[in-house]
Amino acid sequence: MADKSATSRRSFLETSATTAAVTLVARHVLGGTKYVSPSDRINVGYVGCGTQGLRQMMQALQSPDIRITAVCDPNRRSEDYIEWGRYELRDKIRAFVKDPGWAEGARACPCGREVGKEVVDRHYGTSAVAGCHAYLDFREMLAQEKGLDAVYVMTPDHLHATVALAGMNAGKHAITHKPLGNVMHEARLVIQRARETGAGTHMFCAAAHQDTATIAEWIQAGAIGPVREVHNWSTRPYWPQGMTTRPEGVPVPDGLDWKLWLGPVPDRPYSPAYTNAVFRGWYDFGTGALGDMGHYSFFQIFKVLQLGSPLTVEATRSQLWLIQDLLWKKQTNAVSYPQAQLIRWEFPARGQMPPVALHWYDGGLRPPRPRELDEDNLPMPDEGVLYVGDSGKILGGFNGEQPRLVPKARMDRFQPPPKTLPRPIGELEQWIRACRGVQPSDASFPNVAGISETILLGTIAARVDRKLRWDAANTRFVDAPEADALMVRPEYREGWKL
Repeated sequence: MADKSATSRRSFLETSATTAAVTLVARHVLGGTKYVSPSDRINVGYVGCGTQGLRQMMQALQSPDIRITAVCDPNRRSEDYIEWGRYELRDKIRAFVKDPGWAEGARACPCGREVGKEVVDRHYGTSAVAGCHAYLDFREMLAQEKGLDAVYVMTPDHLHATVALAGMNAGKHAITHKPLGNVMHEARLVIQRARETGAGTHMFCAAAHQDTATIAEWIQAGAIGPVREVHNWSTRPYWPQGMTTRPEGVPVPDGLDWKLWLGPVPDRPYSPAYTNAVFRGWYDFGTGALGDMGHYSFFQIFKVLQLGSPLTVEATRSQLWLIQDLLWKKQTNAVSYPQAQLIRWEFPARGQMPPVALHWYDGGLRPPRPRELDEDNLPMPDEGVLYVGDSGKILGGFNGEQPRLVPKARMDRFQPPPKTLPRPIGELEQWIRACRGVQPSDASFPNVAGISETILLGTIAARVDRKLRWDAANTRFVDAPEADALMVRPEYREGWKL
């Protein structure tokens, strides 16, 4: 048992990129990307000033290690952005800029580059770092802002890889919201470039959860025996999915550069059905409920079970049927993700850990109710994760928070093992540490390669009606050319191909 525990702890530490001592790599090895001295702030170009962009912008502005010197968004300013609740984001901005009347009378939350610049300038005030520059095009920002150290990417999914690559190619560090890209080829390019440059990188994916190490310690201590299955379920999507045709175009709003918003995606007529919070449902622009939420929970699952590339993937999805000519006819969906899906991956054995199947459910689907919940007379959680071992189960919140053995009587008898695994610092702090050359982030682009690959394989499986075998070494499916074709963007707008 001692040898097994030592091996498991070593593996956990390796996946955390934790080392006892760190040696800075010579600058020439980094392909032009230089570390930022601890005495200097990290000058950031912030790309994407929508609702999620503004939420994270306020967090970044409070860091003494970061200075936002430029913002960028193809939208100048508009009042049509969706908040999680009535005045949710507006109230947060009002408190942040200390102005209870901010955006009073706006029909919805104002967003766009002018709003981003205003928030930055009002926060810095008359200090020496005041005077944020606003840009329409991130490429112009990278060309003009010579003092930038890093890019912070908060665009819709389809532009994550494009902007992150441009930043790293310009010698900048990069941080992005999940995913790394919405097509496999682009995500792999981002990972490869991060390895080549040595840039400090991070993908936001709930990489600061404290309970992840707790679950790993329990499993390593044999609390539920070898784990054979994991079930993870989400109530998403909250946005439309299952569309079978693209929306009709309407006039482009004043102040929006629609061509820049499209980026690499071929020309589409503008429609508000594509933008803001609803982009996630479209193949062109998002990664569906799996890509939106799966990165958060899979980061924890991969860390606990030391997962890499899967062997297989298969999906069951909702179908849209219409009555036409008095017959039921299934509609081919070539434009958007399904309303609900169940996806299953099979992973090989890892050391002394046996093969494991990972099950994902969304759109209201959930796994069969564990009989242990009947013993406690408890309802099935709306969202959660369930680790199934040979001799027990661990149930937690969606990201594994507040884990417990089920039923309650078993948890009451359980004596948790000592805390021997490292607990992470905050996600932004992890990236700052990487930009300074201290150590890579737990969620650096290379460190999340397996998670990114697995999720994007799931988005492909949802579009192919059979079980797929994955050849990770050669980056291809086995005898499935129709699935291989979905690993790349089918067409790029001129000048945007990666």
